[in-house]
Amino acid sequence: MGIEPVILDITVPEHIDALAKRIADDPKKRKLRAVVNNAGIAVNAPVETLPLDQWRLQFDVNLFGHIAVTQAMLPFLHQSRGRIVNISSVGGKVAMGTYGAYSGTKFALEAISDSLRRELAPHDIQVVVVEPGGVQTEMTPHGIERARAFVDEMTPAQRQRYGGLMQAVINQSAEFTKKGLSAEQAALVIAKAVTARKPRTRYTIGRDAALLTRLARILPDRTLDRVAAANLRAHFPKEHPA
Repeated sequence: MGIEPVILDITVPEHIDALAKRIADDPKKRKLRAVVNNAGIAVNAPVETLPLDQWRLQFDVNLFGHIAVTQAMLPFLHQSRGRIVNISSVGGKVAMGTYGAYSGTKFALEAISDSLRRELAPHDIQVVVVEPGGVQTEMTPHGIERARAFVDEMTPAQRQRYGGLMQAVINQSAEFTKKGLSAEQAALVIAKAVTARKPRTRYTIGRDAALLTRLARILPDRTLDRVAAANLRAHFPKEHPA
């Protein structure tokens, strides 16, 4: 099928350098046509409680790693007039409670994508953003496991303030993902973003993402706060009412 897997941890410069060398030394002289920046992790906890090293990890994986890959691949994309597809999130438009770090990376990726699109347009390189909602992948279970570990590390006072919120977010996240699209359905949207002759600047994945991105554009902040609180209320444990 012409697929060649490579080991690529986008937080390891040597891996990125090796990938660039592999492309430059391709024996068949094939051109790089597209880059899909898809790596991501979810680190969810209240701003007050999330250790700084976890903030840095989140930004290293979800943002700085993508920038490093993009910088390394752009010389090849200039040759092919190719395309960059950045996988953002509905969290890049709406930042829910405990999503400060995750949404921070996605808001930043949205902004960088806009800047990059305008920089590269004169050079015929297209930049597209994909904003998934709930998708059935392993990222959510891993994120829930991390979130539970963060609760265990909180001080008693922090657990009293945020324990109910964390459990509600965990419950909501699990339900959101369970009802989400399959990874295969999401991949079809990404494939369209890669191959469309005249792609849109942004694609959403799932009705939830389409709805939330629209609401974020039209609702005042306080109204959106109330909508978010109402949606979360049913997920709070009984001993920690919202």
